[in-house]
Order: sequence, then C-alpha cells, then structure tokens
Amino acid sequence: MGDVILVRHGATDWSEAGRHTSYTDRPLTANGERQARALAGMLAEHPVAVTLCSPMLRARTTAGLAGLENARIVEDMHEWDYGGYEGITTAEIHRTRPDWDLWTDGVVPGPDGHVGETPEEIGARADRVLAVVDKELRAADGGDVALVAHAHFLRVLTARYLGLPAASGSLFMLATGTISRLGVEHDKHAMAAWNERPRT
Repeated sequence: MGDVILVRHGATDWSEAGRHTSYTDRPLTANGERQARALAGMLAEHPVAVTLCSPMLRARTTAGLAGLENARIVEDMHEWDYGGYEGITTAEIHRTRPDWDLWTDGVVPGPDGHVGETPEEIGARADRVLAVVDKELRAADGGDVALVAHAHFLRVLTARYLGLPAASGSLFMLATGTISRLGVEHDKHAMAAWNERPRT
C-alpha cells in the first residue's frame, strides 16, 4: 500500500499571529500562497492517487496551488473547534488560565454552533478520516493518499494513526506549508517523514 501524505496549509494572517483559527475562514497571505506553490515540487515526487481536503478556504487554496487536483472535500477534516478561544492566542488565554493546555483541558464554549471540542472528540473525527484513508489506500494500487488540512487536526490524526491517544498529538510540531509522511514498516504504522519544508 501507499503512504499517507500530510499537507498543512500555507500561512494565514491569523496563523502568523498565533491566533487559534478553526471555523473562521481566513485566506492565505501572500507568504502562504508562496508556501503552497513551493510544495508542488515535493508532492510531484510522490504517486498521489487521491487527495482529501478540509472544507476550509485555506486548505482548498493550498491544495490547488500545490498541484493537487480534484481534491475531495471531507467535512471531518476541519480544524479543532476552538469554541470560545477562536481568534485568541495562547498567551492571551494564559492571562486568566496560566496552566491551560489545549491538549488536556480543551476549550470553553463559543458562539452558537461552536461549543468547542475535547481531544477525544477531535480524535473520533480523525478516526473516521483514517477509516476513509484506509479504504482509499486499498483501492489506490500502491498510490499515496494526500490529506490537506490543519495543524492540530493533522497532529491528532498522526497520533491516532500511530495508535496513541488524541492528546499525544502534542508531541508533533507542525509548521505551515509543510509535508509529512505516514507509512507502514514491518506491518506496523510508522512515521516516515515529518514537518518537511521545500528545499530552497
């Protein structure tokens, strides 16, 4: 079977400022567009058979600029719903909750429709996506499946792929405009590459 290629979208103004961004649909900055275009060469080295993409604009734009055509939107691939912490930086949260940790504490409720998610809830979403990925890999005849999405979601998905709890996604730093690769070694899920930037 092929590998799972993880693509984190290019930078937005909020990601550059460290603001939690889930359901707010920020476009890529000029820098983010450059990052996305720069991924095309790296992705061309992989036999990508299927691309699955978050519904958010920043992910869809990245897929297109990176040359991943015919990306299929998967609703479950949206970013962690940060609830009441949407648009707020970790430093701002720490002013009132100095010991707060997203991975263990989750978030506070936000506006209607965005009560926020626990690590377990986003982990369940990641598991559903992995079930789709497994099906696609089996049908891809050795081709890879690319996932274009968001930092926290992809970190949780990686943890679940490796058989770890969702909160273990905290162990994997993931920058904008990067590619990572998950594979299989000796019949066990393994990380093959992580947080790789295009060579300049």
